[in-house]
Amino acid sequence: MTGTVQGRGRATDHRRPRRRRAAPKRSPRAALRRLRPAYPRPGRTGWRRWIPSLRQLLGAALASVGAVVLFLGAAYAATDIPRNLNSYATQQDNVYFWSDGTPMARTGWVRRQDMPLKDIPEDVRLAVLAAENESFYSDPGISLKGLTRALWRTVGEGDTEGGSTITQQYVKNVYLSQNRTVGRKLTEAMIALKLDNRMSKDKILEGYLNTSWFGRGTYGIQRAAQAYYGNDVTHLNVSQAAFLASLLKGASLYDPTLSKANHRRAVERWSWILDRMVKTGKLSPAERARYRTFPEPLKSARVYDTGKQSDYLVELAQQYAKKTAHISDKQFDLGGYQIYTTFDRRRETALTGAVTKAREAARKKHPQTVRTAHYGAASVAADGRILAVYGGPDHRRQGYNESNATTVQAGSAFLPFVYAAALEHGIRTTRSGPPTPVTPQTLYDGDDGVTVTTPEGPYWDRSGKKAVAHNLDGRSYGRIALGKALEESVGAPFVQLGMDTGLDRVRGTAEAAGLLASSIGPQVPALSAGSSTPSAIRMASAYATFAAAGLHTEPYSVRRITRNGAAVKLRTPLARRAIGARVAEQVSAALTDSLNTAHPTVSTPRAAGTSGTTADDTAAWYAGSAASVSTAVVVYRMDLTRSLEPLPLKGLAGGSAGGVPYAVWSQAMGLG
Repeated sequence: MTGTVQGRGRATDHRRPRRRRAAPKRSPRAALRRLRPAYPRPGRTGWRRWIPSLRQLLGAALASVGAVVLFLGAAYAATDIPRNLNSYATQQDNVYFWSDGTPMARTGWVRRQDMPLKDIPEDVRLAVLAAENESFYSDPGISLKGLTRALWRTVGEGDTEGGSTITQQYVKNVYLSQNRTVGRKLTEAMIALKLDNRMSKDKILEGYLNTSWFGRGTYGIQRAAQAYYGNDVTHLNVSQAAFLASLLKGASLYDPTLSKANHRRAVERWSWILDRMVKTGKLSPAERARYRTFPEPLKSARVYDTGKQSDYLVELAQQYAKKTAHISDKQFDLGGYQIYTTFDRRRETALTGAVTKAREAARKKHPQTVRTAHYGAASVAADGRILAVYGGPDHRRQGYNESNATTVQAGSAFLPFVYAAALEHGIRTTRSGPPTPVTPQTLYDGDDGVTVTTPEGPYWDRSGKKAVAHNLDGRSYGRIALGKALEESVGAPFVQLGMDTGLDRVRGTAEAAGLLASSIGPQVPALSAGSSTPSAIRMASAYATFAAAGLHTEPYSVRRITRNGAAVKLRTPLARRAIGARVAEQVSAALTDSLNTAHPTVSTPRAAGTSGTTADDTAAWYAGSAASVSTAVVVYRMDLTRSLEPLPLKGLAGGSAGGVPYAVWSQAMGLG
């Protein structure tokens, strides 16, 4: 055979064996290129080239899940449970200081008493679980669904509320800050997972119930039971427990004593919690049927009630500090704030002493009517500082602050604002043409019962009658200069003056000077006669605008706030032009004449003031300034147990020339 040698009985193939061809070497870069998905997709045309394949989508999803798992695993490993508790555990008082820097009051301590879980009734625990985390005993310490929702809200809306288990809330309460950030939320979740592995569920629940904030300065379920129901937690029924559980969602929104809206929310949440307990089998329908009436809690308890006048000062300063420095109720209740007020100890003592003296005199002369007597008073500097207030006889028995109440009319004490508006804007007695300037010498009809007119003729009120203007003393003064009319509190000319100036301009001038828009009366002729209901603080502030040459600064009671020595941002009100300097000077001149005419012994060019009375004898005022400080005093009667309707004074405010209000004013101003 060709190509074959025959030997020894077998054939031998002399062809060379074939070598296998080695696969070409691929670089790592080439390998990565093969792994990279073909995109846009080949073999497709138009918009279909841009639609990922199912394999591509699945690969992307798996890669994302893997990245998240790796991230969470690393975060879990890197997160430790902090050794130190939050600062609430070493809670401090909030300290209030007089304007001279000396301490005035201390408030805001944490009222908390730890209770072992075994001493907290089961109904209370079940109500909290139904409200906050019904799967508490079976979850791993976090809720993935809730956490995802909370993170989404944080990124999308800047809000981290919601989505937390009880374990997470406990972690936030005792280990973390209250900052609302994604980082804090993730740290909270990691610590919660670890804590759930190291601590029993009962211990976590016990800690949560003892550290949660329930409002009214209270932390923990025991103090909350005492603050809202005056009982220990061991005496709560399931209905009361459901209400306290509702507070965990936000005490400032669910304390029903704070507002009607709060009351509505509290009732809805309370009912929902009880129904939830039925749904989860923790409360029988028969038991639920027993609780159809909302368990009204006690009225808000204030921790600064000492019986002293400083209680009213603390209330004003606290409200101002929270609002202006944007401090939440929860933050404020944690304490540690130093609040430096504008209150002048010497002026506060003088004002309180003057009102106390007037009360004692009234108790002897008018033993029947004095029981419903109220004395509101305030002193405000020209730069807006509230220097002193008289809020009431005892904050423990009357939380109603008489210096800040807008319940009675200003009466003739409102006339300076009508006068200022006319001097500032002039008058129009026709619908066309420029305004006519007004001066203190401008004459108006001062007769009692004069008809109020408009450019078209008499002003008709809603009852179909012609409106007429009256003088409080019933006298007729004939043609009288406006400056003289203000000096003698002749009211009839100012009713017509307000119409000629424009009631909108009268209102605007009063608001610019410092009266609240909510206290201004309707734009009818009675507005110029004093139908507005300013508080003593606002009346003093508005009169201070005249003393400050027409510049107005909003009244304020706190000048500085620190927390543990660090400054808290607080914006002090700035002065703004309310009325012209010349107008303010003319109004002040008339008020000076008014004071000196009625009280010749005062006779100081530095003082100016006028009395204020109402047509129905329900209020008596005196307001005026001296040495860049304005004080307003109002005396009225009101039976708070029945209504907020003012009652006739029946001689309680004294006789003419300002009577009791002037006596208090002059003593408070150092002129008496």
